[in-house]
Amino acid sequence: MRANYKIFASVSAGIAVLDQLTKLAVTRSLHPYEAVEVVPGFFNIVYYLNKGAAFGILNQGGVLRKLFLIGVSLAALLLLAVLARQSRDRLSILAFSLVAGGAIGNLVDRIRFGSVVDFLDFHVASWHWPAFNMADSAITVGVGLVIFSYFFSRHE
Repeated sequence: MRANYKIFASVSAGIAVLDQLTKLAVTRSLHPYEAVEVVPGFFNIVYYLNKGAAFGILNQGGVLRKLFLIGVSLAALLLLAVLARQSRDRLSILAFSLVAGGAIGNLVDRIRFGSVVDFLDFHVASWHWPAFNMADSAITVGVGLVIFSYFFSRHE
């Protein structure tokens, strides 16, 4: 079980640090809501402040919204740590670690700024995906690995 915590702590911390470094680069290079076209018609780097959750859900509200989202993040982190501790499957431990690292990265933003810095902006013609960040990517990959592990790994 101790090895699980080492993996969980290392991967989670690494993801959170990577997320914060990429956001630092964006916030030092751009003004809020400024965009830089990287691949014309497909990809921009933007500096977007997301006060809500994924896709701008819960974007309205003040201190209560912020406290609610911080509370949900802390509860999720506790649950992920427990799941990682109990898991015997390395893929699941990695998955929980990715989700936790992403949650930590976004939690740091929420505490510091009251919003999350999003900067990856993909679009094709009139289709536009909501801006996201490295933490969101880690959470998405982690959830995908949890699902994969559930269906394809041996369970005891």
